[in-house]
Amino acid sequence: MYSISLFPKITRPSRITNQCVTLIDNIFTNDIENKTVNGLLINDISDHLPVFTVYDDNYRNYEFNKSTQFRRVKNEESIHAFKNDLLAQSWDEIYNKQCVNEAYESFLKKFESLFDKNCPIKAFRIKTNYSQCPWVTKGLQNACKKKNCLYKEFLKQRTKEAENRYKKYRNKLTNIIRRCKKEYYDKLLDKNKSNVKNIWSILNAVIRKGAKENGYPKYFIYDERENYKMEDVAESFNQYFVNVGPELAKTLSDSGPSGYQYHELISRNPSSMFLSCVTEKEILDLVKNMSNKHSTDVNDIDMDLLKKVIEGILKPLVFICNLSFQSGSFPNSMKIAKVIPLYKTGNKHHFTNYRPISLLPQLSKILEKLFECRLDAFMEKHKLLSDSQYGFRANRSTSLAIIDFIEQITNAIDQKRCVAGIFIDLKKAFDTINHDILLNKLEQYGIRGIVLDWIRSYLSMRKQFVKLGDVCSACLDVSCGVPQGSVLGPKLFILYINDICKVSEIFKLVLFADDTNIFCDGDDLNKLLEDVTKEMEKLKIWFNINKLSLNLSKTKIMLFGNCKKCMDINVTIDGVQLERIYECKFLGVVIDDKLSWKPHIKYIQSKLSKS
Repeated sequence: MYSISLFPKITRPSRITNQCVTLIDNIFTNDIENKTVNGLLINDISDHLPVFTVYDDNYRNYEFNKSTQFRRVKNEESIHAFKNDLLAQSWDEIYNKQCVNEAYESFLKKFESLFDKNCPIKAFRIKTNYSQCPWVTKGLQNACKKKNCLYKEFLKQRTKEAENRYKKYRNKLTNIIRRCKKEYYDKLLDKNKSNVKNIWSILNAVIRKGAKENGYPKYFIYDERENYKMEDVAESFNQYFVNVGPELAKTLSDSGPSGYQYHELISRNPSSMFLSCVTEKEILDLVKNMSNKHSTDVNDIDMDLLKKVIEGILKPLVFICNLSFQSGSFPNSMKIAKVIPLYKTGNKHHFTNYRPISLLPQLSKILEKLFECRLDAFMEKHKLLSDSQYGFRANRSTSLAIIDFIEQITNAIDQKRCVAGIFIDLKKAFDTINHDILLNKLEQYGIRGIVLDWIRSYLSMRKQFVKLGDVCSACLDVSCGVPQGSVLGPKLFILYINDICKVSEIFKLVLFADDTNIFCDGDDLNKLLEDVTKEMEKLKIWFNINKLSLNLSKTKIMLFGNCKKCMDINVTIDGVQLERIYECKFLGVVIDDKLSWKPHIKYIQSKLSKS
């Protein structure tokens, strides 16, 4: 090693027993200016002591992972003081307002002033946080320290007696730690035995599944250029998210039957929807049932905080909500979304591999939820939604959708009929919704007058900005689509596509929000495929007219039952031949053309083995 100018930095034994000491672990470097700090760590994780080196020109002044973070002081005392100030606050100024925007702005100004007073933003130094295992008690920590002391004594004395004392204590401590860990998880799993979601969260935490790398890459690629400046990256992200829907909608043709109206498949509902008054109890009960989330909105408010102080703002909130319903206007300050880019898959440097997580104002969620309750009651009373839709509806789930789909196919196979399944893929379905088309359809369903004005106001003049770490972009207007992350967005979407079930008389659909699945059966396979092609052409026209982008390259067809696998099939839509598949993932369950559970069992086995 010396011959190639590499010099050892470890000069003490790295393996010590009661019989001999050896130096068999080392670090070699060509550094001759001694800019490194080297040594051994006294630790019993192995019978070889770990070696280390630190290289830094100013290592003596080196500070480990110290940084500053600005955040609000939100503890029990400050939140209690905030709530008391809200209760003592006079809201008379708000009650004199006749414009909901003015009333909400006045309320927000007072709310934020008291929020800043009681929960100010302060600088906190971030220190390295070594997570402590929850089953490790103070007594176990002290026992670990004693074990380390016994190990150091053995290294100094190198006697058989010292080694035996250390090993005996170490083995006993290891058994105790294992028992404590087992008892901890036994109790935790028993406590959550009725909550499957919590059980899986616990198991994933144990096997370290889902632990992802924090932060964003140092640069992003936009327009084939690398950009290292986070301010520019945030602006580019916002431009991409805002424009993806409108740009996609522009590519869709309006080709359809002459004189076709967007709502012609919808039977006009003679009844109209009205908005009942909001009460304090209604808001209190509604907020109580909301999740205790800690994600903050544009006003730095989180739902956990809001639930703790809701009694202090009940009266002004009731006034604002009722004024909003009476005037058919949604407050503009409730329309600003904070968007966090969340990595999906693929190259981390490309914007297309991120999806937007929109954090809307917490108070807007309350107003939306109040409207949703009234909308749900109206839809259920007049049976507006198709029975084929399983998404975002009470007492419906993916499980029921899967059962419905498989039962219908099984019944057709039992009758010796040929069955085709078409699995539709839509591009950015929520982002391309056309507001005018949506409002026309809602009017047909009976959502008219002030109520329709309220939805029009809710959809219009929306803005968003992107938050990338500590950097925020400017606000941009959102021109189409339904608000991502909102309460009402999914409901408006399922009303928007509700009439798809009437496009074809022979297609049977199973919908879960934008997840569209079709099956069709017939006595003769060739006739069936002709019918599928004809009906898919009609469906493609419906998608185009409604500004929804059908992704034909990802739309698949499967033949169920005893249809010949070797037979070539040709279902071509707009010049694109649908790919025939023999198994696919349907609402989380892998199904095959024989409706056996083997592919799904293999899928689950694979997931478990990777765990």
